[in-house]
Amino acid sequence: MPTNKQLIEKDARYIAKAMKVRYNPMVVDRAEGARLVDADGRRYLDFSSYWSIGHLGFDNQAVRRAVRDQMARTTFAGLVSNVHQPGVELAEKLVELAGGRKDMRVWYGLSGSDACEAANRIIVAATGKRRIVTFVGSWHGTSDGSMAISASPAFNRYMFASNATKAPYPNAYRPPFGGSGRNVTVQCLDYLENYIFETISPPSETAAVFVETIQADSGEVLPPPDFIPKLRALCDRHNLLLVVDDIKVGLGRTGKMFSYQHYGIEPDILILGKSLGGGLPLSAIVGRADILDAPGGFHGFTNSGNAACCAAGLATVTEIERQRLPERAGRNGRYLQRRLKEALGGFDIVGDVRGIGMIQGIELVQDRKTKKPNREAAAKIVFRAWELGLVCYYAGMWGSVIELTPPLILTRAEIDEGVDILARATRDYLEGDISDKAIAPYAGW
Repeated sequence: MPTNKQLIEKDARYIAKAMKVRYNPMVVDRAEGARLVDADGRRYLDFSSYWSIGHLGFDNQAVRRAVRDQMARTTFAGLVSNVHQPGVELAEKLVELAGGRKDMRVWYGLSGSDACEAANRIIVAATGKRRIVTFVGSWHGTSDGSMAISASPAFNRYMFASNATKAPYPNAYRPPFGGSGRNVTVQCLDYLENYIFETISPPSETAAVFVETIQADSGEVLPPPDFIPKLRALCDRHNLLLVVDDIKVGLGRTGKMFSYQHYGIEPDILILGKSLGGGLPLSAIVGRADILDAPGGFHGFTNSGNAACCAAGLATVTEIERQRLPERAGRNGRYLQRRLKEALGGFDIVGDVRGIGMIQGIELVQDRKTKKPNREAAAKIVFRAWELGLVCYYAGMWGSVIELTPPLILTRAEIDEGVDILARATRDYLEGDISDKAIAPYAGW
């Protein structure tokens, strides 16, 4: 079997840089619960679950069995021009979890990106309205269409025509209108309703508002608790669809099966991806039949809703329910946040620790007074944590937020272990023990 060094050399030779977002030279050979094992046999605690794909870790036996059994029946069955059992049964389960109304349908794709792009196209076709509203800091995907409706600095180098108007998102730590952030919900929604709707995106031409209930890729930005209910009410007043992008935080990560359930509202359209396939490519749109059954909004690929991925998805959702992982994520998320504040709160470069459930962000700054983003600290601490045996990534509007999205199966002992590594890595950074040369090949975000 090739070694880490040999695989890294071949990766550099054959794998295009265009697809790489690397934070360390991690080689994955296999998984054991919440741990990854490299080709040389070294074990790492995983606090990333590969951008929130591995809610169950990456070695769940029920998911493996479901895929193996389906592949033994046929290597491919799709839903575009056929019917198959795993796809139908997973759709039934998703509708049940999302409220079980008779007027709900499910669309399948291969990634969160194609799901968001499809949702936009289908909604425009169904409503006859050509505009939508999204939020500054949003990340809805990396296809042309999903990048166009997003608003992340990571996409600034690309220019795509878009039907989306971008509204300010209520970030209490960095208020878009300045001040203390106490009135940030009112400020943002007033700007949307009384400026954007009155000028460039009138409700008569606007079909929907796309929102993430926590903006993960912009730095784990958790809005004030009144924002989502008030946004739902605003959409109702103006006859707009509310689309919740739960691609990264759905299926239990926040402490509820779906993130919007924290706020006592229901979206018109729910978008899922990442963890849904249990490690295989699968996304879904769950929503109103009068939208998803509309003609003229077709978007799909030959592989969309393939049976092996749907079998993995059904097994994944069933396991999340069986293990009661949303409840566990809620409890362990509170514990994780408390431990992070205890272990890191004394460092002046830690400006904020925030999140909900098992998605937590550590915002790093030059100092707490100015709040100037500290991307260097994020890059070096994440790299040093990997050297110490912990896998995590950094993200954020300025690349200065360490993102923690561990598998939901994480234990309290593993939480303590990971937090201790992060604290040590932070001390090593402050003591100047992490060289620029070591991290130079790993530009990350």
